[in-house]
Amino acid sequence: MSSPSVSLPLSAAEVLDREFLEIRAKLLQLAASLDRFDRGDGSVAGDERYELIRRGLDILRDASPEKAEQIQRLFSRDYDDNWQANLKMPLAE
Repeated sequence: MSSPSVSLPLSAAEVLDREFLEIRAKLLQLAASLDRFDRGDGSVAGDERYELIRRGLDILRDASPEKAEQIQRLFSRDYDDNWQANLKMPLAE
C-alpha cells in the first residue's frame, strides 16, 4: 500500500513562476479600468464603490500579511442575524 503524497508548499519563486502572467494580466485589466474612470465624463470621487476600490489598492500596497482576508472584509457586509428579512428574502422552510 502506498502512502498518500504530501504536497509541500511552493517557494515564493515557484509561486512567482506559476502566477506571474495571470497577475500581470489582472494588473493590466485593473489599470485599464482606472484609465476609463479618468477619461470618462464627470467624476467618481465620493462614490462609495470607487472609494472601496481605492481602499483595496491601499491594502495591496501595504506590507502586512493576509491581504486576501482584508480585501474580502472590505467588500463584505457585517453579519446580520436578520439578513433574510432585511433583504426581503423568503425564509427557508
